[in-house]
Amino acid sequence: MRILVVEDDTNLNRQIKDALTDAGYAVDVAFDGEEGHYLGDTEPYDAVVLDIGLPQMDGLSVLEQWRRDGKTMPVLLLTARDRWSDKVQGIDAGADDYVAKPFHMEELLARLRALVRRAAGHASNEITAGPVRLDVRSGKVTVEGQAIKLTSHELRLLSYLMHHKGKVISRTELTEHLYDQDFDRDSNTIEVFVGRLRKKLPDEVIQTVRGLGYQIVGD
Repeated sequence: MRILVVEDDTNLNRQIKDALTDAGYAVDVAFDGEEGHYLGDTEPYDAVVLDIGLPQMDGLSVLEQWRRDGKTMPVLLLTARDRWSDKVQGIDAGADDYVAKPFHMEELLARLRALVRRAAGHASNEITAGPVRLDVRSGKVTVEGQAIKLTSHELRLLSYLMHHKGKVISRTELTEHLYDQDFDRDSNTIEVFVGRLRKKLPDEVIQTVRGLGYQIVGD
């Protein structure tokens, strides 16, 4: 999953990026509203963490412009605790949730997981496909109840496919959603990780749809 963080406080921006990276997300960052708007307008993100008080272009204006342009990715607003009006305006502008500063990083991660999960149509933190079960909170994957070890890249790939099970996902879409903009995107990388995953999962869990991409079949 690929996340955009738009926060002008350098230290907070870094802390959020580090926490999201440790949680297995690919993360891009911006430090002002104009840069954030541009990235959200031109790159595909699974969710955005957006501060309201940004230089160049404030967060509410960024959000309103995205929604006018038809951008539907979930947006988690960062608001000042004593500004309840910001929360109301943010929700009205199209935000999906908010976290008030100061906040615990665990809360931000939990709310972000929920946004990504709901956007993909899942009500539970556990996603299953046949004998494969993914706990999105812990990143633990089991096959018929037995835990399997995955590298961070393998887990990232499996998680995206599991979130979108039943849909055919192209290699281009996988590359765009699994790696940040600074990653050296080799077209063969996805095939390598799919091959490694298939060795650890039951046969036919990950199917190749010739000429289109990959698919995890539903239950």
